[in-house]
Amino acid sequence: MRNILSLEGRIALITGAGQGVGRQTALHFAANGCATLLINDFHAARAGLVAEEVQALGARAIVVASDITDYQNLSTRLIGAVAEAGGLHILVNNAGNAGPTSEIGELPPFWETEPAEWNRWLATNLYGVMNASRIAVPLIIKTGAGGSIVNVISDAGRVGEANLVVYSAAKAGAAGFSRALAKGVAAHGIRVNSVSLASINTPGLQNMLSDEALVKRMLKQYIVRRIGEPTDAANMILFLASEAASWISGQTYPVNGGYSTSQ
Repeated sequence: MRNILSLEGRIALITGAGQGVGRQTALHFAANGCATLLINDFHAARAGLVAEEVQALGARAIVVASDITDYQNLSTRLIGAVAEAGGLHILVNNAGNAGPTSEIGELPPFWETEPAEWNRWLATNLYGVMNASRIAVPLIIKTGAGGSIVNVISDAGRVGEANLVVYSAAKAGAAGFSRALAKGVAAHGIRVNSVSLASINTPGLQNMLSDEALVKRMLKQYIVRRIGEPTDAANMILFLASEAASWISGQTYPVNGGYSTSQ
């Protein structure tokens, strides 16, 4: 039978692919026939290690070391990488959290913060998505075969998190951006969807997940009583990037273990 999740011949860019969900998505794509993967990360060495893993699976890998919040630098590096790859079909806007620093740490209440502190959340989780999309969309259109954009958001953006107010706002903004962009690029055969995640076992959450008592309390909020794994997220991202989801656009899919069930 034909593999409907196959990405054979496709060229994909994944932001924040040096670890966690981004890394696993790159491996999923490579294992499902993706021809070339553009591995973006703020840390070039980290991206390089993932590129080696991708190549071991038989796909070509090109490292795009750039901060997604730096539009000019990202544009220069990405345009060059796409030229080297021979086009672009898929964009996964995965980079998030607090930017290059994985650890979130203890945060004060929103009303004790200042506007200058908000930018690290807005820059990575909203502006970074917009930057990469602004650069990638014309490149996908130029390739001429349609494509897919998958934006990784968070349940914080769907239902709100009291301790992550600005992050919640940024992720909600990215979700709204996804829906609007889906309408704007439809005529070019490009689909845009979002994947909304709850807690995933990634480096940014290692300190929190090492606290057994805290994890036990967290799991009471999950219908599926476990913390998510990068594979859980990558499975949905692969589906939305593939032709299996060819009639799906402008949607948000929670991958959250039942943490929230609201729409």
